Amino acid sequence: MCRWAAYLGQPIFLEDIVSRPAHSLIRQSQRAQRCMTPVNADGFGIAWYGERPEPGLYRDVMPAWSDPNLHNLVNQVRSGLFLAHVRASTGTATSRNNCHPFVVGRWSFMHNGQFGGYDAFRRDADFMIPDEFYPHRKGATDSEALFLIALGEGLERDPKGAMERAVARLTELSVRRGTAPHVRIACAFSDGERLYAVRHASDDQAPSLYHRWSESRNGRALVSEPLETDEEDWQEVPQGSFCIFEGRDLVTEAFAPHADARAA
Repeated sequence: MCRWAAYLGQPIFLEDIVSRPAHSLIRQSQRAQRCMTPVNADGFGIAWYGERPEPGLYRDVMPAWSDPNLHNLVNQVRSGLFLAHVRASTGTATSRNNCHPFVVGRWSFMHNGQFGGYDAFRRDADFMIPDEFYPHRKGATDSEALFLIALGEGLERDPKGAMERAVARLTELSVRRGTAPHVRIACAFSDGERLYAVRHASDDQAPSLYHRWSESRNGRALVSEPLETDEEDWQEVPQGSFCIFEGRDLVTEAFAPHADARAA
């Protein structure tokens, strides 16, 4: 599975999350510790917010540790809100269009996990994407499908409800046509102002997810794995949670997808 990290707070250089810590995201791309796939070499990406509502986006298919452009970028770019991802494919091709994060307008999205047996119902999942958003379907992953279905379910006005409905619809397909475990996800997404996160599974094995507030940075990191081994104040996001991060504030609510809860 993939590894990712997000940040919200006072602007920092991207390298403070992506490359500098002892267990930075780039190091996790080579030696992840809290997932079954220690190497995440099927591409990477960063979406960051700056002076404009829409985020900047840089993605490539190279392993994160071997791209000098990535190192130069994170050394120079400063942002108060960004999402970064290193990919381990669960079956789809290694291509730029399949690399996270995915961006539509001011929204950005990234994901770790899978819907069981997705190849068997990928076409049905595509049919769930409304015509309005289907032109943004560039790749073949369940992650991008989840994002676009959630946008169609009303992500703009109801982030939690839209994501619950989107997850429920894909889980229902997995139950009917796929395989168990039907869903294991940890995802983060943003509208450029708030950072949202979901940790959920149909069994008790949701992908790992942690967060930590830093007084020195006046910001919060949200990560698949803690970034430093000597920091003991990382807090685990409980399974079955929907989190809203805004400034220093954190709201955690139950995440309970139901297939019959369609958008009004």
